[in-house]
Amino acid sequence: MVVKIGDKIRELRRRDGRKQEDLANAVGVTNQAVSRWESNGGYPDLEIIPAIANYFNVSIDELFGYSKDRGDKLKAILSKAEKAIVEDSDMTECVEMLRAAAEEFPSEPKVYMNLGFALDLLGWKKHGARSFTKDGSDYTFEDTEYNSQNIYWQEALRAYEKALTLDISAEERDVLTQRMVLYYAKMGYFDKAMTLASKQNSLLMSREVLLSLANEGELKDKYQGEAIIDLLAALKTVIVNSVCTKVSVFTKKEGIALMIELAHLYETVFSDGRCGVGHYHICELYLHAALYEARFGEGAEKALEHFKKGFDHKKIYESIRCTGEYRYTSPLVAKVTFPSENFLSLSQTFWKGWIEVFTEELNERIKSDPQYAECFS
Repeated sequence: MVVKIGDKIRELRRRDGRKQEDLANAVGVTNQAVSRWESNGGYPDLEIIPAIANYFNVSIDELFGYSKDRGDKLKAILSKAEKAIVEDSDMTECVEMLRAAAEEFPSEPKVYMNLGFALDLLGWKKHGARSFTKDGSDYTFEDTEYNSQNIYWQEALRAYEKALTLDISAEERDVLTQRMVLYYAKMGYFDKAMTLASKQNSLLMSREVLLSLANEGELKDKYQGEAIIDLLAALKTVIVNSVCTKVSVFTKKEGIALMIELAHLYETVFSDGRCGVGHYHICELYLHAALYEARFGEGAEKALEHFKKGFDHKKIYESIRCTGEYRYTSPLVAKVTFPSENFLSLSQTFWKGWIEVFTEELNERIKSDPQYAECFS
């Protein structure tokens, strides 16, 4: 194999928009030396090879062009990590694997993204989060003193911050930004959360809304449908969070009504019952309604009605996820298709989280029906 390290140096330098002079100054050689390397008229001295690799944020192997085996190794690591994250299995081994991968593949954004996701889950398992209410206040507050001690979330934020400096898609950037704002706030870094949030586009300047305005005919119909689906999901997130953090709402019938009416809005938009990813959101809305009904409403019997609807939508969602291209068919979204493999993943501990917050009486009613046995397995 002919090693043409000069070609790789030139490729990396152009990738990063650097001049030969910039590299020369960084590693302590002359401009002429860099020029010789890039014309394959000579090789860098061995002692400065690590400095060159570090300058371009790549491994020494990658600098020498040994990329196929490394590519296969990286693909295997990411596949294993993503499987562990989706299954919400023991994250300790996954985190250690991804930490090592970050050392070996320092310029691979998906390594840092998955490391952040794994640390996120590990932080919930090992440390968790706390919130509290104050006498005379209508709001719930994050226990930032406790949450900020979550070392896993601290590391997750560093991983997300690193990923944002690398080459990632707009969709990936959105996912990371949302997570970072959420955990900055949970841990009391409100200035960082506000700064990052303020840099983002407004709702009216979002890709989804603008694409629906930028076309006509069937293409306009398609983008309008996609905007409806995404905006409904965003509305659900904001309303659920608003209800959960305001005592005078979630402890009264208004909180229950908001969950149910928003679920009804979903069911009206997807009038033929083919809700796609909406089944997941409807499920969560009915389960929130069941939680509030059991704790602050009419009690377990009425709560069980909401639970049944949430359970049914989860079963439908499980049956359509990872089954190929999903086609919506109700009028407002009839031109939209979406790969069901990219639908939101379901944690293996999904029911465990809900059962832990339901009342004992509601859990007993759920447990008494064999069709709900999976909720306690």
